[in-house]
Amino acid sequence: MLTPLGFTLLRQLADGAYHSGEDLAATVGLTRARVSQLLKQAETSGLSLERVRGRGYRLLATPDFLDAGAVRAALRTLVPKSAAIPLLEVEVLDQIGSTSTELLKRAQRKDIHGDLLAAEWQTAGRGRRGRSWHAAAGGSLTFSLGWRFEQGAGFLAGLSLAVGVAVVKALEAEGLEGVELKWPNDLVYRHLKIGGLLVELNGDALGPSTVVVGVGLNVRLPVAIKRNIEQPVSDLASVAGRGAAPIDRNHLLARLAASLAVTLAAYADSGFPPFAVEWQRRHAYQGKPVKLVLPDGASVKGTVAGVDSTGALVLADGPRRARFLSGEISLRRGA
Repeated sequence: MLTPLGFTLLRQLADGAYHSGEDLAATVGLTRARVSQLLKQAETSGLSLERVRGRGYRLLATPDFLDAGAVRAALRTLVPKSAAIPLLEVEVLDQIGSTSTELLKRAQRKDIHGDLLAAEWQTAGRGRRGRSWHAAAGGSLTFSLGWRFEQGAGFLAGLSLAVGVAVVKALEAEGLEGVELKWPNDLVYRHLKIGGLLVELNGDALGPSTVVVGVGLNVRLPVAIKRNIEQPVSDLASVAGRGAAPIDRNHLLARLAASLAVTLAAYADSGFPPFAVEWQRRHAYQGKPVKLVLPDGASVKGTVAGVDSTGALVLADGPRRARFLSGEISLRRGA
């Protein structure tokens, strides 16, 4: 697991040059042995280091570490000048338990409307139903955005699907074509998971509500980390293809945040219905025969007819239609 001290060392090595263990130790106020230990931890987090006797250490592939100033500068060109969209407050941390958990805590004492919190490394990142989120140092985007709505939980039922549309549109704007949505909140590329979304809210049933939108995206995942994930996954580097320019994570984060801000403001006005067609057009399983495993372990089969005005999945079994609010969807074998 990477620590704040580990990130301090990595930022020293981000210039791609050799740095002696003695110089690195002096920078962070540690022994050379502790520096060596921290850099070994970095290697288990998906980074490759070269050690040369007499010269020191250097990163073989230097990550573009997130920088709040660079994100703010990009946002100024990407967020439309609109009274309905606040100036986003950007904060970047090297390490945190969970960006979403942190924003939910802050919401108890302050207004987090428009607060964007990103982290290089989450020690307790999670997805839907409490699942852990795997990431690579410098190879992922994990961030959360706080937003305030005057409406309550019923109105916000389809928000996670609208958020999915916002994320895919942002990727498309960056030339990353082919990413699709998988109900209710996965992002997939050729049916391999590439990211996930988690929307959490606090508030009264009728409103107002405070929402935290959490996003996790694989940008560049080393093969070793892919092997440790229990399901087939891909990354945005694979979407871009061989020979493509490296993905600028700071610019991509700004693009995603701008798209989310526009979408959340539009959702506050009109709810989910205006997003339904766009979502269905990008649904990887639209019109396909699927099996849906329900939270109680039971399963149903049918063909995906789409989603309704609340974001519920609609399955067709002949002339019959049934709607579902939660579950795990997969393609039916042999279909």
